[in-house]
Amino acid sequence: MTTRFRRITVREGMLLPGAAGWGEFCPFAEYDDREAVAWLAAAREAAEIGWPEPVRDRVPVNCIVPAVGPEHAQRIVRASGCTTAKVKVAEPGGRPGDDEERVVAVRDALGPAGKVRVDANGAWSADDAVAAIATLSEAAGGLEYVEQPCASVEDLARVRRAVDVPIAADESIRRAEDPMRVVRAEAADIVVLKVSPLGGVRRALRIAQECGLPVVVSSAVETSVGLAAGLALAGALPELHHACGLGTASLLAADVVAHDARLVPSGGSLPVPRRAPEPVRRGENGAEPERDAWWRARYERVAALADAVSTG
Repeated sequence: MTTRFRRITVREGMLLPGAAGWGEFCPFAEYDDREAVAWLAAAREAAEIGWPEPVRDRVPVNCIVPAVGPEHAQRIVRASGCTTAKVKVAEPGGRPGDDEERVVAVRDALGPAGKVRVDANGAWSADDAVAAIATLSEAAGGLEYVEQPCASVEDLARVRRAVDVPIAADESIRRAEDPMRVVRAEAADIVVLKVSPLGGVRRALRIAQECGLPVVVSSAVETSVGLAAGLALAGALPELHHACGLGTASLLAADVVAHDARLVPSGGSLPVPRRAPEPVRRGENGAEPERDAWWRARYERVAALADAVSTG
């Protein structure tokens, strides 16, 4: 990673070849094997089946600003070419005022016409979220939305009733056994969908239809191979009202595809691919033998679980 993000400095995963192209299997380490089954389903869909027909050629994207200092935040935004920025807030170990300074810097870099959204990854209590949202909205001159301010659906609903800023649900969708709880509880104005943890483009499209709320498609910090699936989802949605969180290839110090095939935004958007870009072999992208063995063993366990579910 170019910057510590989501508490990691190295992103790991496996690439799977198939008749339709390539898929990426990359559940984070904290996901157990049962949760990882959906990630494998998404990789298999990309590699073996392919994706639905798109209804648009390009997808607007936001740049992403990790928990960095204000000067660094401004450099990220200005270099991105994007008119929307998602700012990480409520990171463990941060000093009071860090989030506010970061948001002010991002607004300055975007200008008054740009859109600022923040993501707390469920870190706040409901009361803390209400207070923080008021502070950050004032600092930003208005927020487009706040993503997952609290961990529980009940707290999301409380916060949504208490603030004027729209609330987006991420973890409450992708890590929930019942994603529709968010809708029934009227806990969100927007849903954030990620292809890999939801089990593929087609399943994510079904969830979007069932939710009936505006959708933002976001990445799980995949390589350009995995990002292609997110773009396929964004390209297939009947409506797309917000920039998507798919400009994350810049968070990786290296990619697994050729430099000119990297899915890096140009002019604030990305093309919708028909299949994932072809990976190329590079020594620096290979796993150490111990990690290679760990991932192969994980794949075998998850594949066995997936096969048992499909035949059970």
